[in-house]
Amino acid sequence: MEQNSGGALDARDLAGHRPQLLKYAMLQLRNTAQAEDAVQETLVAAIRGAQSFAGGSSVRTWLIGILKHKIIDSIRKSSREQSLDQYEASADDMDGFFQPDGHYSDKPADWGDPEEALSQRRFFEVMEQCMESLPKMTAQAFAMREVMGLETQEICSNLGITSSNCWVLLFRARMKLRACLEKNWIATGGRS
Repeated sequence: MEQNSGGALDARDLAGHRPQLLKYAMLQLRNTAQAEDAVQETLVAAIRGAQSFAGGSSVRTWLIGILKHKIIDSIRKSSREQSLDQYEASADDMDGFFQPDGHYSDKPADWGDPEEALSQRRFFEVMEQCMESLPKMTAQAFAMREVMGLETQEICSNLGITSSNCWVLLFRARMKLRACLEKNWIATGGRS
């Protein structure tokens, strides 16, 4: 499905990647209409720029690279339209993680061998469910940092937040993901 017999990419080749692109976009945007738009814009851009695809990576990797830019554009647009307060929970949500003296209430669970966990499909299914449970902007900040590899300044610019807000969002994301994974992955022994 990478290229047609003539060696050039065509719309059918690219459209075959649509389901994976849509899944990726949904994880980042958490809005079906925005995800559909980002994927559509990605495919249009890929068709227009097919001659520039040098084949140095897989077609899917190339498409994901384009999609990342489209997702960031979508996030920028929506962040101009919505405020941080609409999506984020209060600091009280974090109180359960800590004692009054600032120490953890519960020590983090032993996750075993991280390489083994990452090699299991079920881990990624649980991780995806945990990401979906995060408030929208928290999930976006986390995905931009940990999935897309963006620097703090880029995340702040894209979301329209300060660096302090960004670090708070990343901290909340990590704490909530830790709790969710401990409950739904570790406590079940990595099984459903």
